[in-house]
Amino acid sequence: MDALPPFAAVVLAGGRAARLGGQAKPQLEVGGRTMLSIVLTAVAGAEIRVVVGPPQPVPGGVVQVREQPPGGGPVPALRAGLAAVTQDVVALLAADLPFLTAELVDGLRERLTGDGVLVIDPTGRDQLLLGVWRTAALRAAVADTSGPTSMRAVLAPLAVRRYRPPVQAGRPEPWTDCDTPAELARARSRAAHPDATPAQRDPHRQRPPARG
Repeated sequence: MDALPPFAAVVLAGGRAARLGGQAKPQLEVGGRTMLSIVLTAVAGAEIRVVVGPPQPVPGGVVQVREQPPGGGPVPALRAGLAAVTQDVVALLAADLPFLTAELVDGLRERLTGDGVLVIDPTGRDQLLLGVWRTAALRAAVADTSGPTSMRAVLAPLAVRRYRPPVQAGRPEPWTDCDTPAELARARSRAAHPDATPAQRDPHRQRPPARG
């Protein structure tokens, strides 16, 4: 296989996390590490790693920028992150992906065709903040500051390839995110007991009624 081209990583780490009590979601821990540190480790091979959001602890060498206006949403955040990118390829990621791996990022890079490639879940739903893109295509998509304000609308016109990564039985799905206290609790349980069944991780889980 030919060497993959260099890439940058833009991690969107803003938002108020209202459903998590307004806590700084990227700094919440899963498996003893903050979710932001897990995502940044998965893109350790990037030539530049850019975190967009309020000031927060990051490893040395990581660039931090702020969207304008602060708290303005993912599209202004993407625009701010891309301003720091000079590479032709960029991984666009959420900061709350506690099971993201470098292998998945590399798999997306290998499959990059057209304007970009992103992960879909088993229901076919696009994971808009789990993909790899041509930087020029993303930059053009967000150039109009009066244009669409949702990420889905911004990405809709682009030529996108969908990828459903294989998941080992019983292992957490790499697209798992943590928007609610329940989702965060499940992620922490899965990280602590990766080989357990759902019932073993949550003995109070409602079981389906017996058949017959």
